[in-house]
Amino acid sequence: MALPEIRLLQAAIALAEELNFSRAAERLHLTQPALSKQVFELEAQLGFRLFERNHQIVHLTDAGRAFVEEAREAVFHAERAVMAAKAVFNGADEILNVGKSAYTDPFLVSTLLSVRLQLFPGMRVKLWSNYSNALAHQVIAGTLDLALTTGVPDNPKLSVLNLADNPFYIAMSENDELAMNRELHIEDMHNRHWILLGRHANAHLYDAIQLVASDKGIRPSEIHPVMSPEETPELILEHRGLAFLPRNAAWRISRDGITMRPLSEPQLRLVTNLAVRSETKSRLVKEFVRATSRKMDSLALKSQGRLPLTGS
Repeated sequence: MALPEIRLLQAAIALAEELNFSRAAERLHLTQPALSKQVFELEAQLGFRLFERNHQIVHLTDAGRAFVEEAREAVFHAERAVMAAKAVFNGADEILNVGKSAYTDPFLVSTLLSVRLQLFPGMRVKLWSNYSNALAHQVIAGTLDLALTTGVPDNPKLSVLNLADNPFYIAMSENDELAMNRELHIEDMHNRHWILLGRHANAHLYDAIQLVASDKGIRPSEIHPVMSPEETPELILEHRGLAFLPRNAAWRISRDGITMRPLSEPQLRLVTNLAVRSETKSRLVKEFVRATSRKMDSLALKSQGRLPLTGS
């Protein structure tokens, strides 16, 4: 059996993540007919359907879900092979493959990129983007050396260095009565429309929000799962919705009548870790984690040194 070309795998992955032909085609810099042709070609080659579609509405079949999960790994390995070869050709001695999500704090990413190792002066960091759950699996599988993950449950196969612990931010209309508060509590959000990043982005956080609310007797009038933060403004303004988002994602959409407030809820925190395989034998990885820890400690001390003195 001939294996599908990488471009066909990329088409299936983009459509599976966007579930919309227009957005997937735009992401791949293709026309919609060209994308449709590639998806049909892939399905014909495989002999079964990956997607059910009706005009612009697209859903993955069970077979499609299984295929796309493995296709991501195949494309990742192909891209990694090319980047590793290019890096060696350009003189880099060691390549460190680090994962991050689109919602990772840019400060943490820049901090990692600034780490230098005396033992590995030719080291270069290559960044890869994915959802946090997928990043954790990629670290365990060995396709990534490390990853910045947020909201991923403890796993004995992973060792983690805690880098940040932040609240959710609630994006809402500037005219919402809750915008008068400096911070919000889950109790303030009873019987309102909630907008959540779907389980595809982070199943643990998606379920945790509803579990904490349910334990307190708080229920939304309706839940709107979304693929990305950019989908939330319309729902916020149309339904007086309240969107649960990481700070940088909430900040990106806080314009044109939308504002944001922190959610004061101890059981709902966005904990970001630097995750590595527990059984890693790589000296490069271990040295990088140690150096990152020292860098974060140094930055924390500098920040504390700038705090105003009290009691004077």
